[in-house]
Amino acid sequence: MKQKFIILLLLISTGLFLSSFTTSKLYFQDSKKVVQDTIKKNVAIADSLGLATNLSLTLHKKNAHASYYHNKFNGRKTASGTKFDNDKYTAAHRKLAFGTKVKVTNEVNGKSVIVTITDRGPFTRGREIDLTRRAFMDIAANKNAGNLKVTIEVIK
Repeated sequence: MKQKFIILLLLISTGLFLSSFTTSKLYFQDSKKVVQDTIKKNVAIADSLGLATNLSLTLHKKNAHASYYHNKFNGRKTASGTKFDNDKYTAAHRKLAFGTKVKVTNEVNGKSVIVTITDRGPFTRGREIDLTRRAFMDIAANKNAGNLKVTIEVIK
């Protein structure tokens, strides 16, 4: 827990340090916007790595089966209209609204990832959620596995 907090602080402070080297042509307001954008970006990275601690979570399903997208879907449109990218932290769910943030936790090793629902599916019986390959591999204990038992929690 302490280690995660330190990593989060490093991400935010690195972003503030890098954003302080703006050109002299930027006005104060523009500099402030750059800093705010950098902080938002670093917080999003921390969220996707499961480093955020003050989240309001609602249990959606325990012992759910998760799988991941094949690379052949890269570049195709999702049901929400966005372009699919297997290197992002997104997922497909049959019922959750598009844009919903979900924390998915591997029940075997306790690793978790935060993803955004951007697509419909999976359409295989018994599977609850399809993760991007990146999100799946971040929480997988066995990188050769094709599915996992996970806990799905909706972030409010």
